[in-house]
Amino acid sequence: MPTTMTARHLHLRLKAGADLPAQLSWRIDEGYLRLCSWSDRGEPFTLGLWGPGELVIPALVTLSPMHLQALSSARVEEAHPSREEREAFLLDQCLQTSTLLRLSRARPAESRLFQLLLWLGERFGRVSQRGVSLSLDDMNLTHRHLAEISGLSRVTVTKAISLVRQAGYLLEEGADQLLLPEALPNLQRDPCREQLL
Repeated sequence: MPTTMTARHLHLRLKAGADLPAQLSWRIDEGYLRLCSWSDRGEPFTLGLWGPGELVIPALVTLSPMHLQALSSARVEEAHPSREEREAFLLDQCLQTSTLLRLSRARPAESRLFQLLLWLGERFGRVSQRGVSLSLDDMNLTHRHLAEISGLSRVTVTKAISLVRQAGYLLEEGADQLLLPEALPNLQRDPCREQLL
């Protein structure tokens, strides 16, 4: 009687900073992943960020070198995406790439960082009556990570966060929460905001 083998999927628990094979596809059960590459000068730049429930298909990103890393501690499962899932990933990847490219051109540094936090809040935050809460701690988004994603130096990110907080655009909510107040769309007409951003 012939033996039949069933397909097996890898299930991995990862510590923050752990690498994943970029030739495989992954569904994220917990945590956050980042796909990045390097410039000719060895400076890292981010190609995309994904969180719980999302599918990551690095093989569809035709850039080399490429590095898939657990941004935070994570639990992932190997996936075999359908054609529809592959198309959805490509669309998401195009949107992320265009957003990250647009953010990389924002000036001054405070504006770039603030717009990055807004984007992260829209993508991964929790909505409340007061606005959107984003836990940089849960995502393990250190100032170094924010610098790599935004294309700023770590020192500049630290200064920019301080300035944005002082201007009242980011509020602390708990030990590790940043609040992006829901009133922010109204601030686009505020001339003070234009001085900051």
